[in-house]
Amino acid sequence: MDSKSPEPSTDVVSIPSQPPSAHSGPGAQCPRAGGDAGTMSQDTEVDMKDVELNELEPEKQPMNAAAGAAVAAVMAGGVEKNGLVKNKVADDEAEAAAKFTGLSKEELLKVAGSPGWVRTRWALLLLFWLGWLGMLAGAVVIIVRAPRCRELPAQSWWHKGALYRIGDLQAFQNRDAGDLAGLKEHLDYLSTLKVKGFVLGPIHKNQKDDLSGTNLEQIDPTLGFKEDFDSLLQLARKKSIRVILDLTPNYKGQNSWFHPSQIDTVATKMKNALSFWLQAGVDGFQVRDVENLTKASAFLADWQNITKSFSEDKLLIAGTKSSNLQDIRSLFEFAEDLLVTSSYLSDSDFTGERVKFLVTQYLNVTDRHWCSWSLSQARLLTSSVPAYLLRLYQLLLFTLPGTPIFSYGDEIGLQAAALPGQPVKAPLMLWDESSPLSISGSVSSNMSVKGQNEDPGSLLTLFRRLSDHRGKERSLLHGDFHALSSAPGVFSYVRQWDQNKRFLVVLNFGDVGQPARLGASSLPASASLPARVDMLLSTQPGREEGASLELENLKLEPHEGLLLHYPYVP
Repeated sequence: MDSKSPEPSTDVVSIPSQPPSAHSGPGAQCPRAGGDAGTMSQDTEVDMKDVELNELEPEKQPMNAAAGAAVAAVMAGGVEKNGLVKNKVADDEAEAAAKFTGLSKEELLKVAGSPGWVRTRWALLLLFWLGWLGMLAGAVVIIVRAPRCRELPAQSWWHKGALYRIGDLQAFQNRDAGDLAGLKEHLDYLSTLKVKGFVLGPIHKNQKDDLSGTNLEQIDPTLGFKEDFDSLLQLARKKSIRVILDLTPNYKGQNSWFHPSQIDTVATKMKNALSFWLQAGVDGFQVRDVENLTKASAFLADWQNITKSFSEDKLLIAGTKSSNLQDIRSLFEFAEDLLVTSSYLSDSDFTGERVKFLVTQYLNVTDRHWCSWSLSQARLLTSSVPAYLLRLYQLLLFTLPGTPIFSYGDEIGLQAAALPGQPVKAPLMLWDESSPLSISGSVSSNMSVKGQNEDPGSLLTLFRRLSDHRGKERSLLHGDFHALSSAPGVFSYVRQWDQNKRFLVVLNFGDVGQPARLGASSLPASASLPARVDMLLSTQPGREEGASLELENLKLEPHEGLLLHYPYVP
């Protein structure tokens, strides 16, 4: 054997998978002693670093060609020189040491206190406050220049929808034994009509033309008792329906107010009855035929004071058969919040020009007094209006400024029962086909509540839709009224409130179809008409709801009424 020391090996020694002290098998050999042991230790350390480099993500590995070749060689199972690996590790350490670590706290404080940065900070602060003040000034200008919202008027419950008269309790229920208990079964129906209240009766005990036999505080025993009335009030209140009691004293006699010589006694009975029923919880009162009441305006003012002293939310209605406007106006001369029902609108030849004259004259005379609209103090619409105009009058009454008041059956076109040579009786309400008629004949489906309820084009459906719009649209609730010029036989007007949606009503009373020919020359600037409007509803079938219509070319069918709307434009 050669006695010289062996040359140090330059080969890279692979790292075993087991620790050096472990034996991987019978063929495992111990490492050589002396220099070989030292060389192996160093090479093992180098190989460990080389493996760590190989495990680095590709983007973090050195990008020089030599290093790339070395890494590729190691991954391929080849060998690399120790010196090359050591140089690569040293370069990585130098590169890491050269990375920027940011400014220290002392350096930041020194820079922040320099004059340049101080001026920059003040400039930025000044710009911030100038910008903030500019936005504030802009907002103030927008608010000041924006149109002011008009203050909403104070409104009571009777201002917000229609009232419904049930003058004959038994006829309304279509049975001889109709009473207060049975009326409760029909309150849900009244809710579907969206009326705000109903006028009940008279229901008090009245011996015909006998003042001593008349008790305004006692219910007629054939109609029920006080307990039945209290139960009706409670149920109606739960359904948000107000109850107005008719206290016309001698409703079964010849003169509703007895003989004029008895008026003082009647007035005393009335005052006591008002207080009694107010305590019972009624929401208002109606008295009819006040044209037969001596000094009617003074008595009405006195009775209204009694109701208002109890609560401002109580209503008084006065009915008269008169159609004379001055007589009607005199009734609320001393009672500002009084509603008056009359035959004023029934004094018409049913032309657009005549209806326009009556409406505008009434509004001008009553000035700011809240109006009510009906064609009589108690009768049905069919008693005053021909059947082909019923839809037109429903649209008219629901869209005029004031409270519309209807009698039971108006919503279905109920006909009055009139037999030759006999007094007119209250017609029986037609609930379904099995309901008996007041006169001979049979009930068809299109005459009854049940039949019309299932027909989207029925008079009942139109009534409900109009009542719904009347109760929720501000322009219809308390909006201004502006009449327009129109074609012959056409009555048209605009209802508007502040910046809310506007409504245009066009009513053709004529027997032929014709262009509307609307003119807005008399309107204020705030009520100008647009070029196009949208269809809300028509009294006749065939119109598409929501359709856009050009006003210049608007045409109406015979006896057709249109309810149109358009947005507010500043």
